[in-house]
Amino acid sequence: MINIAVLGYGTVGSGVVEVIKTNQDIVNKKAGEDINIKYVLDLREFPGDPVMDILVHDYDVILNDPEVEIVAEVMGGVNPAYQFVKAALEKGKSVCTSNKELVAKHGPELIEIAKKNNRNFFFEASVGGGIPIIRPLIQCITADDVTHITGILNGTTNYILTKMCKEGLDFDTVLKEAQDLGYAERNPSADVDGFDACRKIAILTSLAYGKHVDFEDIYTEGITKITDTDFKYANSIGCSVKLFGEATKVDGNIYASVAPVMISGDNPLFSVNGVFNGILVNGNVLGDVMFYGSGAGKLPTASAVVSDIVDAVKNLNTNIAIEWTDEKLELADYKTSEKKFFVRVNGTVADKLSEVESAFGKVEVITLDELKDEFAFITEVMSENKYEEAAAKVDGIVTRIRMGN
Repeated sequence: MINIAVLGYGTVGSGVVEVIKTNQDIVNKKAGEDINIKYVLDLREFPGDPVMDILVHDYDVILNDPEVEIVAEVMGGVNPAYQFVKAALEKGKSVCTSNKELVAKHGPELIEIAKKNNRNFFFEASVGGGIPIIRPLIQCITADDVTHITGILNGTTNYILTKMCKEGLDFDTVLKEAQDLGYAERNPSADVDGFDACRKIAILTSLAYGKHVDFEDIYTEGITKITDTDFKYANSIGCSVKLFGEATKVDGNIYASVAPVMISGDNPLFSVNGVFNGILVNGNVLGDVMFYGSGAGKLPTASAVVSDIVDAVKNLNTNIAIEWTDEKLELADYKTSEKKFFVRVNGTVADKLSEVESAFGKVEVITLDELKDEFAFITEVMSENKYEEAAAKVDGIVTRIRMGN
């Protein structure tokens, strides 16, 4: 029998307990051992819940119990999760976590501590919820040079953008609905400002290239400036807008970003709607491979944590190598990256097109019958720097959205 402890009995922690209890026979069979939840750590009490029989409030009880072989950290946040996880690994316990903030900030250090102690630090659930993406990156897509990772990595923002696209609603209306449904927090900044997706693309980029990407170095732009009018234009040309976390390798330079992107219907991620996530990985030999599924939620995320627990049991005394060193990966200057841009501008085509073309060169004009005092255009491929230079020469620009490939 293998004893485990669960740190945190919130949404994901209670899900981990539920998944193990519900599928105990299946989980045990796949692990090759009986898995027993010996402790659950939480500051709160849960009267009437069977977890009360194994609930503890002092982490040292878990840390100093030699019978606990694996710790599942599902508390969230960096502190005290970092101290707890580090101490567990140093004590010779494997750790499985869903904590993207912890992994993005301290991943290389914790991986190295696990290696030194011949244990494992697994974090499949930190990106994409129930979607398997971490393990494929480190174990399956190993013969390829990864050239591009594009991900819809946040279910809240994808839900909001999907509703805006399909129902013509404005951002504030859909955000309130998402909050009422429990898809968005009362303070939704981590989601709608792109910070959640930023940490996730930092993890994926680090794993793809083996060096540490500081999420604070990643250009990050949220969805708060996207309007229902933007979607009217997008729909008129068969496009939609998604919040992408991206990492791209071009001529040896690696760019990373989080930003809204307008994509056409032939993009594989076009049909990833609602709270679902999708991640597209391109390898120079493999080509495109896509991962799709529930990117968040109690049971999908808990399922990924339990899968890591099973893997940790199967490799109890064997460290699974993860190539992610603490050497910093220097990202290329995002302003030198190139793409097309969708731009809205006040004025009529007759009055403004010459000014636009003088600044941007040849453009594709888009008009809507119901909008008489503005139009939109799509530029040719240009760098972020060149876009800013051109935009400074045109009065009345309302907004711009980057165009996807």
